[in-house]
Amino acid sequence: MPRTIQENRQPSQLDVARAAGVSAQTVSRVMSGQPNVRPATVRRVLAAVDELGYRVHAAAVSLASGRTRVLGVIAVSTARYSSGALSVGIETIAAAEGYTVTTALVADHASPDAFLDAFDRLERQGAEGVILLAPVTFLDNAIGARAERTPTVLMHRLTGGIGTDTVVDQAAIARMATEHLLSLGHRTVWHVSGDDYWVESRVRRQAWEQVLTEHGITPPPVIPADWTPESGYRAGRTIAAIPGATAVFVSSDEMAFGVIRALHESGRAVPEDVSIVSVDDIALAAYAAPALTTVRQPFEAVGKAAATAVIDMVEHREPRPFEAIHPELIVRASTAPPRSA
Repeated sequence: MPRTIQENRQPSQLDVARAAGVSAQTVSRVMSGQPNVRPATVRRVLAAVDELGYRVHAAAVSLASGRTRVLGVIAVSTARYSSGALSVGIETIAAAEGYTVTTALVADHASPDAFLDAFDRLERQGAEGVILLAPVTFLDNAIGARAERTPTVLMHRLTGGIGTDTVVDQAAIARMATEHLLSLGHRTVWHVSGDDYWVESRVRRQAWEQVLTEHGITPPPVIPADWTPESGYRAGRTIAAIPGATAVFVSSDEMAFGVIRALHESGRAVPEDVSIVSVDDIALAAYAAPALTTVRQPFEAVGKAAATAVIDMVEHREPRPFEAIHPELIVRASTAPPRSA
């Protein structure tokens, strides 16, 4: 198909129609995904689009079809690795389905009103569905009527222990970590928790307590932290001051880096004096000193599951059942039997 468009201007819908031998209205129907266009005609139009380098004007398509094909994401403003990895999964599915993604950020520890404001902003921007990358406990009730008018997926229903659509079982993560340390011969396991603002932190803490109780062990006091390496460092200084602490379940790899540094500065070696299991298996976990034993979470896969779920709702498709993505214990050099064993 010869290229006849002058190089100094962008091809138009009419140019595509002429090249494909169809009407401009047919091109519009094909580009907006409307039905009742013969497959052979669709192929001719798309071939002309590719040959001419035609680019759809999103606003024009929206006006013509009444659709924006925009997904909204509400995320907490944080430097945590998980947020970026989840976003990659969402963007991958959105692009494959012909959607764009727009994000509204809220501050860490934001109030319910802040989430509602973010939701309203996304609706004004034309979001047809919304994903909340904020597994905080009050969102079920806070979103309320908004979720009834705009298809909505809450990430804690995907990543926490609440609801039935569980993709990654956070309780299983804590159980794997704690059981691994006990199996090495440690008499108890201390826990550096994440921020209780997040559902996943609460679920992991409860599962850790349950495992110890099942083994006839009284859980030691939780050492609170807030997901940052700095908070892990402070927790590590606390652990270093407890002579009997030989095993620690840390609720994220990033906090574990801080714990290891504090222990090293205090003269306690990992894993010879203190064994550590963390969570996530971020890229740096294998290159820590020592390399981290951690429970892997497939964040990108979870993001894909969330995007798939909300797009199915927007498109009025039959919901697809979630396939459980099992966390995996990755044993590396940060765990060993206690010296006494």
